[in-house]
Amino acid sequence: MPDTRQAPPIYYVLFHTPGPNWQDGTPYQEQPGVMDHVNYMATFMADKTLVIGGPFLDNSGGMMVCKADDIEAAQKIGNEDPAVIAGLLNVEVKPWMVPMATVS
Repeated sequence: MPDTRQAPPIYYVLFHTPGPNWQDGTPYQEQPGVMDHVNYMATFMADKTLVIGGPFLDNSGGMMVCKADDIEAAQKIGNEDPAVIAGLLNVEVKPWMVPMATVS
């Protein structure tokens, strides 16, 4: 009998942490250039590349979960973020297998 189980989906998590130009003591929403980051990430919502994302409440950064063809495509999204280019944020991209989920 053939195996009809589907492999779990792979997503890519973009972990954002404060970069060298992050202003300590300034809330996330007040960081200079943060709206460039927000607006850039919002462009990926229209085609559903961006699944979910947002800042951590302790002001330590945030994360985005994306759909992409491969890790290189996900890294391109992360590295072309204007806030990353400007040094406001650092980004680390990791592939994430999702065998368990209650949302699709």
